[in-house]
Amino acid sequence: MPAKGQHRKPRSLNRLTRVCIAAGTGGVALVVPLVGVAHASAAEPAKAPAVSAKAQQYTVVPGDTLAKIAAAHHVKGGWKPLYEANKKVIGANPGLIRPGLHLTLNTAPVKAAPAPAAKTASAPAAKAAPAAVKAASSTAYSKPVGDAAIGTQYHAEGSNWSSGYHTGVDFLVNSDTPVHSVAAGTVVHAGADGAYGNDVIIQHADGKYTLYGHLTDPVVSVGQTVTSGQEIGISGATGNVTGPHLHFEVRTTPDYGSDIDPVAYLAAHGVTV
Repeated sequence: MPAKGQHRKPRSLNRLTRVCIAAGTGGVALVVPLVGVAHASAAEPAKAPAVSAKAQQYTVVPGDTLAKIAAAHHVKGGWKPLYEANKKVIGANPGLIRPGLHLTLNTAPVKAAPAPAAKTASAPAAKAAPAAVKAASSTAYSKPVGDAAIGTQYHAEGSNWSSGYHTGVDFLVNSDTPVHSVAAGTVVHAGADGAYGNDVIIQHADGKYTLYGHLTDPVVSVGQTVTSGQEIGISGATGNVTGPHLHFEVRTTPDYGSDIDPVAYLAAHGVTV
């Protein structure tokens, strides 16, 4: 999508341009045209930066998240204003940005056109629909990686685990598979976590915590609120693993050792895996 203020290649001038003298308050401004612009432009070194300082554009590269881009380019207010400024390009899921997307770093608010004064009888029904969707997303539960099969079950015994047993379930997925929050909640951890590699821990309204381990990269940050089904990371093989998969765990506290049966937890909320 072309950006406002993007440089254009100047046209070669074939005729003499008139020299204009503009008189202004406090002095005289002399406007002199450039001659031979085509030659000057050709002499400039070619550049293809990811970010244009004038147009404030950024091209997404692999491994990017909105939080990382906002921090690297000092976007005022962080990733949320950045998402709002690029919502039409990114779509409904701020956790999913693909390499090659062109984002604007200009987060200055744009005044919306005034709403029509006339009201229709259907207006109240239209307002009720988003509220119903929001209520559903805040109470519904979903699967973390779709219909992926479970490999290692909960409480499987073995010396591979410091507790003597498996504290969660392993979903058999390849690297780079989108991982989703099973319910609405608040992110309390996102990043490196010892044997879990990169993981995300989310606190939910019922006081329970879900953990998503061995991620290639989290796409959310601490303090961020998420909805059921929202992408929170990309699966991988970080930490203590023998291959790529998603380790999914449910806890009564955010700490290791407070695990409960994750399959039974999901089943209690209407989700069968």
